[in-house]
Amino acid sequence: MSPLQLDELPRTQRAPDSSPSVARRVRRALCLLPLLLIGVWTAAHWRVVHDGAARLTSADPRWLLTGAVFTCLCWAAASCIRQGAIPERLPPGLLLASQFAAGAANHVLPAGLGAHAVTLRFLQGRGIPLARATASLALYSLVKPIAGMLLILTLLAAFPGTLRLGELFPGERALLLAIGVLVSGLAAAALLVTAIRPLRRLITGFVRTALTDARLLHTRPSRILALWGGAAAFPLLQASVVASVGASLDLPLPWAHVALAYLAASAAAGAIPTPGGIGSVDAALVLTLSAFGAPVALATATVIGYRVLTVWLPLLPGALVLTALVRGKVL
Repeated sequence: MSPLQLDELPRTQRAPDSSPSVARRVRRALCLLPLLLIGVWTAAHWRVVHDGAARLTSADPRWLLTGAVFTCLCWAAASCIRQGAIPERLPPGLLLASQFAAGAANHVLPAGLGAHAVTLRFLQGRGIPLARATASLALYSLVKPIAGMLLILTLLAAFPGTLRLGELFPGERALLLAIGVLVSGLAAAALLVTAIRPLRRLITGFVRTALTDARLLHTRPSRILALWGGAAAFPLLQASVVASVGASLDLPLPWAHVALAYLAASAAAGAIPTPGGIGSVDAALVLTLSAFGAPVALATATVIGYRVLTVWLPLLPGALVLTALVRGKVL
């Protein structure tokens, strides 16, 4: 066919352009981005990775395997919370895969933004509107700390007088500073919402959607069980990972002490938005374990082992699953 005849053909009958489109190039870049970020993170923390692996060579492998099982159950618990926060039925396999991938993304961005971004894309891919998907993320973020505080109160009631909490509370100056920062943040947010009408309209619509979905979800027993049961199970499973690693290293603390130490450390470090809680939770967890009587060196080794099981080992597989979900247009 001559060039002149080709020009006369309708545009829909022409052969497609062999060069990749801009959207395809962006998708390929997004597929490689998680692996690149994982490589940068590993290079920046290589000494910590090496030391943690060296310490674990002398640990009891049976307890480490138990900790790995609890780690896998954490992704199932996170999937339950996500399902409980949305009225629509989500495909269980893809939901579990998205939460496994979200775990890798969560260690790149602070304050859980990586996991929320992956979940938001997953929910939109299932046809859920942006406002309702965002409302489910807000409900997820609200339920988890409430469940954590209820667990702390339950442990305190179940073991009165046996848990030494004096060293876990911040000093008066630190407490006043935290309260001041919280009040200032709430006042600034209220001022912005009051002064900017489009923002006020957006926030009002979001709150209305969130309250409607929350009321609907709490009329369904299956969603209540998934939401609150998963929110209670997740920190207990995380604490069980810490306890398993501690048992492999002969940490002289019972499970209840380790669980309360983890819950207190997570609550205290939640105010510091680091990627995946790495750094803030680690330091707080070493402090709380030491406050319950664990030697500092052994508490540090336990936290390093906990990070190996929950972060470093799943990091590359999680990034690969994230890449596969992006390539498969699930995200």
